[in-house]
Amino acid sequence: MHVDYYLPPDTPLAAVADEARRISEIGYDGFFTAETAHDPFIPLAMASVAAPRLTLGTAIAVAFPRSPMVTAQVAWDLARLSDGRFILGLGTQVKPHIVRRFGMEWTTATARMRDYIDALRAIWESFQTGSALRFESDEYRLSLITPFFNPGPIDHPEVPVAIAGVGPGLSHLAGERCQGFHVHPFHTVKYLDEVVIPNVAAGAESTGRDPRDVELISTVFVITGRDEAEMAKAMAAAKQQISFYASTPSYRVVLETHGWDFGDELNRMSRRGEWDRMADVVPDEVVSTIGVVAEPDRVGEAIKERYQGRIGRIGYYTLDGAPQLSDDELAAMVAATG
Repeated sequence: MHVDYYLPPDTPLAAVADEARRISEIGYDGFFTAETAHDPFIPLAMASVAAPRLTLGTAIAVAFPRSPMVTAQVAWDLARLSDGRFILGLGTQVKPHIVRRFGMEWTTATARMRDYIDALRAIWESFQTGSALRFESDEYRLSLITPFFNPGPIDHPEVPVAIAGVGPGLSHLAGERCQGFHVHPFHTVKYLDEVVIPNVAAGAESTGRDPRDVELISTVFVITGRDEAEMAKAMAAAKQQISFYASTPSYRVVLETHGWDFGDELNRMSRRGEWDRMADVVPDEVVSTIGVVAEPDRVGEAIKERYQGRIGRIGYYTLDGAPQLSDDELAAMVAATG
């Protein structure tokens, strides 16, 4: 497995280059950013120059607020800058955010993402070969690109696309069209084996592809500590975050896979604003099934035992309650994981 670093969203932009150099020296294989409060692409450009060994990726950028042309251009530039080390990770987001935060129209997510990916490939083909741009689907119609607006060919034009999702539809689409699938951190091995992996395989086989060509990418909740107090604090933070995800209908498929019946209760509590009490509903065994609970020197080995042969790229989902590990401790963890 490759071990990736996920840039904390509150990292100052001025600190990104130094952080990329630091995590490269620690031994991480990749550097990923998410679209939360900041743009996900700018830090990757900085990291590409500062740490040329690292694979770069968005985990994820929200697709639908951007036209395929806008996304195609920034992905092309990052692929050129990184010498082919860039993975374009895309997500659909949910309807309230697309409509009310981004001010865009909402349509069927899976079908639209399929059109989006096909549009990207058509644009990149035009960039690389200079051919006329001719793409038409239910969602997008693209037919104009003059030489002035064409960035021209690059050495690594096959930009990998990895989409994110929870249910079977998007994992099937990843098998059809993508080089990777971002598995949400709210997952279990049973969910991977019964939902994600079979649907990725079915999607790949439906288009004559090899399922092994689709790499699973994810983060795992890490609940660790050097003593009982640190472990308890990390466990409390994990329960709080897991309760939030479990309260959301979009992630209900994970609960259903295990027969866990506390999703409705958590959803009602969230509607009443009882956020501080929700963690009490999540049993310890659920936390240890979703996350990895181990001392710092055992975390890497435990992750490897769980995910070897399932996940190709893994990162550590750490929370505010987790202890700050030294660079030496992180280096040992990374080495044991990979």
